Amino acid sequence: MRIGLSITGCLTAVVLSAQTNKIAFTEYDLPNGLHVILHEDHSTPIVAVTVMYHVGSKNEDPSRTGMAHFFEHLLFEGSENIGRGEFTRYIENAGGTLNANTSNDRTFYYEVLPSNQLELGLWLESERMLHAKVEKVGIETQREVVKEERRQRIDNQPYGNLLEETMTRAFNEHPYRWTTIGSMEHLNAARDEEFVDFYKTFYVPNNAVLSIAGDIEIETARQLIEKYFGGIPRGNKEIPRPTSVEPAKTAEIRDTIWGKDQLPLVLQAYHIPAQGTKEFYAVDMLNKLLSDGPSSRLNRSVVEEQQLGLFCGAFSFALEDPGLTMAFAMANMGVEPGQLESAMNAEFEKAKSELISDKELQKLRNKIENDFVSANSSVAGIAESLANYHMYFGDANLINTEIDRYLNVSAEEIREAARIYYRPENRVTLYFLLDPNSQTN
Repeated sequence: MRIGLSITGCLTAVVLSAQTNKIAFTEYDLPNGLHVILHEDHSTPIVAVTVMYHVGSKNEDPSRTGMAHFFEHLLFEGSENIGRGEFTRYIENAGGTLNANTSNDRTFYYEVLPSNQLELGLWLESERMLHAKVEKVGIETQREVVKEERRQRIDNQPYGNLLEETMTRAFNEHPYRWTTIGSMEHLNAARDEEFVDFYKTFYVPNNAVLSIAGDIEIETARQLIEKYFGGIPRGNKEIPRPTSVEPAKTAEIRDTIWGKDQLPLVLQAYHIPAQGTKEFYAVDMLNKLLSDGPSSRLNRSVVEEQQLGLFCGAFSFALEDPGLTMAFAMANMGVEPGQLESAMNAEFEKAKSELISDKELQKLRNKIENDFVSANSSVAGIAESLANYHMYFGDANLINTEIDRYLNVSAEEIREAARIYYRPENRVTLYFLLDPNSQTN
């Protein structure tokens, strides 16, 4: 027992010590509008070169959904100076790794390289920004890639359509009503010149953040950035930003989704404020209370004690504009979805009526501290966090201070968040059930 307490105390001390080590960075703008953030860390001989573009699925034409995700793939096709398929080979031959991802709000590219290959990463990303090949052969190739990705990740995955079915019911006005993968029909209908126009509109320096973290010398990095990015012209097109505001909901939306999934799943999606708002932090803390870990309230009550579900959880779908929080549970064999939903709702009602204990609140705060340390435990994580904070909030230093916004949330604010946002008229409730016609012998 004494040993266990000692280990726990040491772990807590490590977390708190790591969090007090502030992340230093330098930031500035190039004349073409590119925002640059540099974090110098010589602890390991690696560097992360990242570029974040402020374009996601919410910036798309409603008749051309899926374009931002499509470009995540297309911009690996090469450039005027990089052959098709060579982008990845350059990185792998240098001993590095690379990847990209797209959300509703932004697209993010990154390479993690030995630090003596910094110039390679900058050259590759400058080629992507200035000279990318947006032409028929690449467009046709990536159309097939995206179709296969949809088949693997959505069409042939258990509950793979969960997010699509939820978003299209939760949003009527805002472009969050479609998901990042978008419509295959829209991508098939798009003309080559539409892809070129999308590239010239969004993949420009004044719509991007170049964030570099790792084993660099600041002045040397600045000189190389000027060499590769300084001459890229500023975009001359207006960058579209959605202005629609989703109306407040006044009645619950309920529906049943029939499919091939063997066990019933209940999903409830509640509208919440945008990330970064004071109310968002209280909602996010509430969701961690409900679902973060085996001892969380939903898991303890619904899965362990009542044995109504195989698993359950809740998470905040953090978005730049007001988004959603989602709670879900998969039914155990023989359990009706209505019974499962009632058990979930009982936990929500408890959160509305009772203050959480000091012990639970401290546990939440410890988890938050651990999450922040984990998110910034790699140079790639630091580079991404810095870019996110600048792009969404105009304040990269939130990498050091956002944790305080979480830790300052009170038990009363968590209860108030449950009362305001976890209301039936503010939610979409979906049952995902097995279609009897889909059963095979």
